[in-house]
Amino acid sequence: MSTDPVLEILAEAKKLAQRYRALTGKPLGITGEVAEYEAARILGVELTPARQSGYDATETRDGHIVRLQIKGRCVLDGSKSGQRMGSIDIQKEFDAVLLVLLDGNFEATGIYEAPRQTVVAALTAPGSKSRNERGALGISKFKSIGTVRWLRSA
Repeated sequence: MSTDPVLEILAEAKKLAQRYRALTGKPLGITGEVAEYEAARILGVELTPARQSGYDATETRDGHIVRLQIKGRCVLDGSKSGQRMGSIDIQKEFDAVLLVLLDGNFEATGIYEAPRQTVVAALTAPGSKSRNERGALGISKFKSIGTVRWLRSA
């Protein structure tokens, strides 16, 4: 049985990122790549080539291609509430957004999905400067407008 070489590299990168955070208190910046690969591994979505504008993966549903933008967020135990996702550019083409939540070891804990129209409505609703200008939704808001695609069992 052959091991996926990308999984091997990500396992090493996760260990380095954990050590880096322990030494500096700062993240190393691999969350996005880990989130994309976890979505592909867990959900079976097909990752697009690097630098594909607007979406990171595709999935076939009922004979139609669904374009998925993938966002990742590492949520540490004891971290403050109100954490935000990375920016979502609603000018780009995508059909839905996946949010992959990771623990302190960069292991997926949950994957949520929200359709484009729901994400756009949430981002353009009056009120929050970070939401309206930077396209950044809070994790709790995204979870409330999305649906659970996968949760890690205890």
